[in-house]
Formats: sequence, C-alpha cells, structure tokens
Amino acid sequence: MVNLVAAQKPLLHGLMKMAGVRPYEVEIEPGTVMNFWVPCETIRKPGKGEKFTHLDKPTKPVVVLVHGFAAEGIVTWQFQVGALTKKYSVYVPDLLFFGGSMTDKPDRSPTFQAEYLVKGLRKLGVEKCVVVGFSYGGMVAFKIAELYPDLVVAMVVSGSILAMTDSISVEALNRLGFSSSSELLLPNSVKGLKALLSVAAYKKLWFPDRLHKDYLEVMFTNRKERAELLEALVISNKDATIPSFPQRIHLLWGEEDQIFKQELAHNMKEQLGGNTTFEGIKKAGHLVHLERPCVYNRCLKRFLASLLAEKVDK
Repeated sequence: MVNLVAAQKPLLHGLMKMAGVRPYEVEIEPGTVMNFWVPCETIRKPGKGEKFTHLDKPTKPVVVLVHGFAAEGIVTWQFQVGALTKKYSVYVPDLLFFGGSMTDKPDRSPTFQAEYLVKGLRKLGVEKCVVVGFSYGGMVAFKIAELYPDLVVAMVVSGSILAMTDSISVEALNRLGFSSSSELLLPNSVKGLKALLSVAAYKKLWFPDRLHKDYLEVMFTNRKERAELLEALVISNKDATIPSFPQRIHLLWGEEDQIFKQELAHNMKEQLGGNTTFEGIKKAGHLVHLERPCVYNRCLKRFLASLLAEKVDK
C-alpha cells in the first residue's frame, strides 16, 4: 500500500523548487553528511569536462530556518520558504538524524548540532545570517548565536527556550501528562501521535488514522539516535547559564502554546535584556508557523525588514 505522506513528498519538493530552493548534500567531514535546501541561484551546474556542481555565495541577506523535533526542515517550514525567497537567500537544513543528515560521531548535544550546522553553512559560503529557530531548532539556534556571534546577526525564536533544564522538563511533562520527552516527541503509535498533535496545536486537527500511521513511518526515523538527542538535551538547573547575546532576538510565539507557555517567553525576554523583543500570535499553539502561517510570515518579514532598515541607517 502506498504511503500517502511519502507520496506527497515529490509534490512538496517540486513546490519548494518553484519557490527558489533546491536540495544540496554537504559532506561536513568523513562520516558526517548534512542535507540543506539552498537558493537555486547559488547552484551552478558543472561546466564542460567538470564533474562537480559549483556553489556561489548568496547575494541577498541570508535567513536560515532551523526545524523542530517532529519533522525535517522543508516540512516544518513549507509555508515560510516561498514568502521569503524574493528578498532573502533562504537555507533550510536538516539537523543530524533528520531528513538526509547523518553522522557517525557519538555526541548528541545541542552544541554538537550547532557546530556541525555552522560548518555546513560555512561550506555553502554563508558568512552572515539571521537564524530562525522553532522548538528544538530554537535551542540549537541559541547555541549558534552564542558560539558564533560573527555569523549570526539576529535571531527569531518560536516555541523554544535557552536550554531544557531539569525543572522546565519535569514541569512541562507533568502538566501535559507524559512520562518522558521520548513519549511526547517520539510517538510510536497513532494514539501517541494524536496526543502530540493535541498539545502542539491550538485547533484540534482531524486526520484519518491511515495518515497518522504513514506520517509515523516517514518522519520518525533514526529513533535510537533521536532518543539520545532528547536525553542530551536536558541539563541540570545548576548548569544553566544565560549568555550575553549581542544580537537582536525576536521571540515570536503562539499565545496558546501549551508546551512552552507564553510566560516562559516573557521570563526569557527579561533575562535576555534590552536586545530582545516579544510578539504573540493569537489563536495559535506551539505549531504557530503552521497554524497561522500568513500572520507568522507577516511578523517575521516585518522583523527582517527592520534589520535591513537598521543596516541602511548605519
């Protein structure tokens, strides 16, 4: 029987190519490969007698979209890519153990993800960028901004936190009624996927069980490694620190987010200081960019435009 989710992938990929991005595999180092969707205009076909594709540096301001835990990059950001490619060079990576990205290295920390994502971006010719991170991708994005301030000029973060501490993890799981992060974020049954969607979305979504089953088969691969990613995500409260970020940070939140409540975003805004702004989107939950894509895109583009205006003023 045809997997309906897998069958839709060629259509989605075709739409993304029409929007101006194409898949490109980057060998970071032996044993580690990352898949990116990169601007079409940066890819030059091999000339006569050449074997390899050439990559040009991006010519427009770069926006890097970093996905969350329940889907690969292009599925997560399918409604944002086309809204951005006219004015920006858009890069959509698959983090390690998602999509086509794999490594034989044993590290599973957000810092590890950040370091290898940056290595990939450097190989693609990216020198400066705005990083947009959702959920797990937001934690990776915070690490990139902390470790590579020369690369990241600003950040937009949705449904995420600086780091997953013991206390935040326990409180969230108890409140949502899950025994572990793996039970919540790595469902292995239709019932489990429905439970994840019920807490992630503001509106109660209905899909036939067949579609849930197909989604589980396609999107929840590399389960062992992803469980290790979740385990490495949680740190002790005493090890939690608040970096001093030089970048502008915009927290763009679904006001009905049940996983990382709006109060967490407000607390984070106070902790991060004057360079951080907050914007809430009504009638949206954790999946704000998918539930209210037009509103989300409008807010995102307004923030990006303000960065360009600041650059011109300077």
